[in-house]
Amino acid sequence: MSTLPVIAAVDGSDDSLVALDWAFEAALVREAPLRVVHVQQYPAWARPDVLPVGRPDPEDDPVLDQVRRYLAARVERPRTEYLALEGTPSATLPELGSDARLLVLGSRGRGGFASLLLGSNGLAAARDAECPVVVVPKPGREVHEGPPIEPGPRVVVGLQVDSPDEATLSFAFTEAALRGARLQVVAAYSWPAHIWTAAPGLVLPPAVDQDAVENETRALAEGFLAPHRERHPDIHAEPYVAPGDAAGLLVAASRDAQLVVVGRHRRRLLAPARMMGSVAQAVLLHAASPVAVVPPAPPEE
Repeated sequence: MSTLPVIAAVDGSDDSLVALDWAFEAALVREAPLRVVHVQQYPAWARPDVLPVGRPDPEDDPVLDQVRRYLAARVERPRTEYLALEGTPSATLPELGSDARLLVLGSRGRGGFASLLLGSNGLAAARDAECPVVVVPKPGREVHEGPPIEPGPRVVVGLQVDSPDEATLSFAFTEAALRGARLQVVAAYSWPAHIWTAAPGLVLPPAVDQDAVENETRALAEGFLAPHRERHPDIHAEPYVAPGDAAGLLVAASRDAQLVVVGRHRRRLLAPARMMGSVAQAVLLHAASPVAVVPPAPPEE
């Protein structure tokens, strides 16, 4: 049985080479092949009846030639293959996820505006691909100070205790195990909890105190982590329970982290298209570390 590859999407930009480095190491640690893909974008004015027929030759692609030279001096390397495609990257890249273990790309490629923090290709891949998507930011992105951080490798994962996603937790534990890292589990809760009355503008104090809400959130988080700890007894998984916005807490925790893991929304009956929640999108935009967006597990029959 063949091992699914780690796919690195490249376009010749510096951001895509940073993502290529991440994908290279990810393939090595997983003992998986590395597939380097360049999607040659159709010009906006091209008509379907004049588009080229057949797949471009990867041996005649200057972007892939650049990658070959970039990787040439590395002694230890995964089995590497190169693939040139033609199409619209925002549509073509997510389709590659059906045959990949991971899809890795930079936060912004050659297209778009230099001021954008996240390009349209990264957003589309994170939203639509069938495999986990890792978006690697440009080095040096700064974030606000977060909780005290112990030294050593660390993976961060977001946990919604009211709707936990097992696929996201499983991916995060596996990543921590591959990296010999501890796992920081961020569980946010809203506070203060305002209760509006019938009188205009009158707000009552919350019926429960903050300690009770925090203890309940922590107890729920510990319960969801228990089966994953049994499968990964060597992983130190520590819940970080705090009031506030989940996206803000995850972005703050991304400082010096090796990876931040977030889940993607499940499809809903009234919204059958794939969606990415506001928390995942905000983390992609602002985190200082690479961000993995994990699709939900298929629903059980």
